[in-house]
Amino acid sequence: MTIARPEPGPDFGAVRPVPRTPSGLFPSGPPTRPAYREPHPITGGGVAAGGGAAAGWLLLFGLLGTDVASYAWWTVIAGLLAWVSALVLVRYGDRGVATGVAIVTAGGWSIAAAVVAVRWATGGDWPLW
Repeated sequence: MTIARPEPGPDFGAVRPVPRTPSGLFPSGPPTRPAYREPHPITGGGVAAGGGAAAGWLLLFGLLGTDVASYAWWTVIAGLLAWVSALVLVRYGDRGVATGVAIVTAGGWSIAAAVVAVRWATGGDWPLW
């Protein structure tokens, strides 16, 4: 004997959850675009290390000068060498260290320029030649 089963039909009384569109505040899945990360992120420690190394470098070269002119020229030479190393670091090394080197080198050049300007203003003679 076969028992007749009712055919499945629409169930109008069932409660189904309504699909919601997420607001985006709390993403529910992976990002729609790829997230690109810096391979060598700049850190505060790297900037400080580069700044300290450049300050020591400029100090050593500045101590070679015996007067204002030689101090200024040694500082310019040391700064150029430091910037070459910073460019190499930007390309192949730590960009944070390169940033510290560049910032302190610019500051060292500014100090040398101020020393030359004060000497020129007080002495009336251009001290670099």
